[in-house]
Amino acid sequence: MSDQEVSNKQVALKNYVTGFPKESDMQIITTDTIRLRVPEGTKDAVLVKNLYLSCDPYMRERMSASDGGFPPFELGKPLIGYGVAKILDSTHPNYKKGDLAWGYTGWEEYSLIVSPQILFKIEHTDVPLSYYTGILGMPGMTAYAGFYEICTPKKGEFVYISAASGAVGQIVGQFAKLSGCYVVGSAGSKEKYNLEKREGVHDLTHIVFKEIRMQGFLAGSYYHLYPKFLEMALPYLKQGKIVYVEDIAEGLESGPASLLSIFTGKNVGKKLVVVAPE
Repeated sequence: MSDQEVSNKQVALKNYVTGFPKESDMQIITTDTIRLRVPEGTKDAVLVKNLYLSCDPYMRERMSASDGGFPPFELGKPLIGYGVAKILDSTHPNYKKGDLAWGYTGWEEYSLIVSPQILFKIEHTDVPLSYYTGILGMPGMTAYAGFYEICTPKKGEFVYISAASGAVGQIVGQFAKLSGCYVVGSAGSKEKYNLEKREGVHDLTHIVFKEIRMQGFLAGSYYHLYPKFLEMALPYLKQGKIVYVEDIAEGLESGPASLLSIFTGKNVGKKLVVVAPE
């Protein structure tokens, strides 16, 4: 174990948000010091160095004072989200020093995670680690569960995907093509639209007459299928049958602007922040 003490830069919530969030609702702060070990007597905990942080739409809900399904962030405390991290110290039986993992962590350089609920060890490092914020992480599981477990597609069916160039949409589109479906996607800005002839959405009344079903779900309810998902997705990635577009920002200081960019359609692909080199 290391008794090294270092400063810890964080992206913290400054104000609870009503309406559209602003960069000024967040702030970059630096703690005095953090010891790079799990505090003595703390069981089932890991101390991690964060490498990549994921910018996800659900985080906007946690920036509000009210609990709309996800508990709000604490003012003056780091944002919490999905990320990729290296374990520096552990008192948890499932993790050891040097392990790489993805899951819930703080928007900061170093995080102490006690009794982690969502933290998956990374066993496959022959793909970019950043993919575990996207196609091999929560967005990938969202695409997999939504498409295969809920939609249960059949070859030849028509599949429509909104936000088709985003973190989840780009995966669903490729899953659908691999399943032999006809795919139509929409995007939030003309820069992401590549057809010469622009076409709108017509005949929305067919939603009623064709009895189209809408179903919400949480990716976390399907995490027990993660090994099955990896078994399918990894070969496709390595064979080049699935490609994944990332929109990468450098440095924790870019965190606030990066998070806001996904609400204005400025990102192309999965938006993530690099905190530290691997």
